Amino acid sequence: MQAVRLFQGYLWHPRGEALDLKALLPQELEGVRLLLDEVPPPTPFFQDGTPTHTQRFYQLTLLVLTEEPPEALTPVAQRLAPLLQERLEGLPEGVGWLLLEDLRPL
Repeated sequence: MQAVRLFQGYLWHPRGEALDLKALLPQELEGVRLLLDEVPPPTPFFQDGTPTHTQRFYQLTLLVLTEEPPEALTPVAQRLAPLLQERLEGLPEGVGWLLLEDLRPL
């Protein structure tokens, strides 16, 4: 049995907003675990030049425990993508995210 990342990326929101993203997102989505950990900003600036220190950043990882090789999990990731997109779009205004398919073992 191994843990395989299906998606990994970041969520962020303005520092002044008191949001509990762990309460707003499920811990599990169709048997896939969602891990959310606060992290320092991954870069000093966003692409538009806005300083990232004005935001609180969280690393979001979706992982599954499986016997399957990572490359066999593409259909699982494809099935979860729209469900995850729906959850992210339902977050409060001001929450941003960047999430990419990963498919690597931990």
